[in-house]
Amino acid sequence: MNDLECTHNSNSKDPLQKPVSGIQNILVFQQNGSGIKKIEGVKLYGNNHFSIKVVSIDAHLPTVIDDTKEYIPGTIEADLVLDYLKHPDLSYDLAVVCRDKKIPVVASGKKFRVKGAFTPPT
Repeated sequence: MNDLECTHNSNSKDPLQKPVSGIQNILVFQQNGSGIKKIEGVKLYGNNHFSIKVVSIDAHLPTVIDDTKEYIPGTIEADLVLDYLKHPDLSYDLAVVCRDKKIPVVASGKKFRVKGAFTPPT
């Protein structure tokens, strides 16, 4: 993972650390700032009901990623994951990890079908 950033209602610098209790814990995966507007919207209109942690992947990526473990951790703790990744291999593997952990994922505009991943049109 290239850049780890923790924002809003959390004192931790590690976005994969145990979430804050009492509010909904959202973990956002983004590439090259692709989720910034949505993150700002949740902060602005969320009335402090959410803890948002962000994993930013800003490195140049190959066309095919056979092993995404360098970018997608096997251990994720959150109430909800938002996927703003652009690379399809990363998005798919993120959805599989979250499915195995029973964490819902919202991945707008994605074409894959993984149980627990919601892919509304953009």
